[in-house]
Amino acid sequence: MAKNGKNFNRNRLHSIDDATTPAPKLGPDATQAPEKVTLWKVPGFAPTMIAVAAAFGAWSILLPVVPTQVIEDGGSPALAGASTGIFMAATVLTQIFTPWMLRKFGYRRLMAVSAFMLGVPALGHLIGTEAWAVLLFSALRGTGFGALTVAESALMAELVPLKYLGKATGVLGVFVGAAQMVFLPIGLYMSSSLGYEVTYITAAVIAVIAVGMAFRIPDIHPKVETEGASTSESARPRVSIWKLVLVPALGLSAISMSYGLVSSFLPATVTDIDPVTGATLGGIMLSIVGGSAMVSRYFAGSAADRFGEAGRLYIPGQLTSCVGMALMAAVILAGWSVWWLVVAAALFGIGFGVVQQEALLSMFQRLPRTRSSEASALWNISYDGGTGVGSIVFAGVVAGAGYAGGYAAGAVVILIGVGLTSLDYVVGKHRVTEYDNIKTRLKRLRKEK
Repeated sequence: MAKNGKNFNRNRLHSIDDATTPAPKLGPDATQAPEKVTLWKVPGFAPTMIAVAAAFGAWSILLPVVPTQVIEDGGSPALAGASTGIFMAATVLTQIFTPWMLRKFGYRRLMAVSAFMLGVPALGHLIGTEAWAVLLFSALRGTGFGALTVAESALMAELVPLKYLGKATGVLGVFVGAAQMVFLPIGLYMSSSLGYEVTYITAAVIAVIAVGMAFRIPDIHPKVETEGASTSESARPRVSIWKLVLVPALGLSAISMSYGLVSSFLPATVTDIDPVTGATLGGIMLSIVGGSAMVSRYFAGSAADRFGEAGRLYIPGQLTSCVGMALMAAVILAGWSVWWLVVAAALFGIGFGVVQQEALLSMFQRLPRTRSSEASALWNISYDGGTGVGSIVFAGVVAGAGYAGGYAAGAVVILIGVGLTSLDYVVGKHRVTEYDNIKTRLKRLRKEK
């Protein structure tokens, strides 16, 4: 097996750490009695899932509520849109600095503070819908969301054994997706039935639950570069991070741009095709996309664990989403039944979930564990940035070419991502992803012998 270099070109997700790579500080070692270890018995995993679900619930419950109240109180559509825009801007800006904050403060404290910032500033909206209040408290909540999204993904790579990383991140996606599916409609129902004040207070209470569970997470910090490394190893030149994760990031950004199109225009498309049936379907189309993505992300993670590496389902996932986008355009052009849009939404969601999972695991796989927080930050920036850019860019396409033109353009963008991923797969057979990967470790061990 040692002579077959192709078997070691990628970091295996459940590879055995050698003496040059320290074992995780907390959580069972994947090399010690793995048959006695289950994912839910990993210290801190269950509290992390509860904290993440509560925090995303606090975010989701307010996502449609703040813009809706602005409009109802006589505010301009520009201010309503700016409330979401400044939230996402603060999110991406915070994500850039989160790896540094994790190294300085650790996961427990940062996740507790970010959960607090994500939900409790919602009480500030009780002041009213003046522009300064709407924008200020939306930005504060965005900082919490940005830090939390990076920390919760990076924590999986620090907390669980490598052999469970795919499944762990898949379960994480399930909790995030389920929280959004449950609390998005709850927020709209509460605001219309019980009032905006009750909704804001509820979001703050849910966030406090997330804060409490965050303190049950093990107090760990990201590993530093010098841990377990000799002077000669630490002095070796490393491959630039962007060279290792550029293609997974671009592939995710491409499909996230299309998701920005879907999330902005799919409900309206359904209503436009069939005003009667669309009135019912329009409200659940995004739930179909989200539910499909949630399920497929979990199975993609479990498959990566079985394969022992990430990336095998990346291109199939992209192609599945591309078919879904193309079907959306075809339904409009051919005048087919609106129910075909349900099929298209499910196909897009399935592929979207697979690509999310494969992109995250590919980044974890290509970077050493000391860079897990950077991998998580890049993944989240690619996802959120792609969604935001797609919403703006494809809005212009829809304005000029209609819904069918927009969905066709979205399919083309995904195909561009397929081309990049395919080229990366070929080149990757000859790529050394990092000096401390499996291939170079084995070469070093042979020389030492």
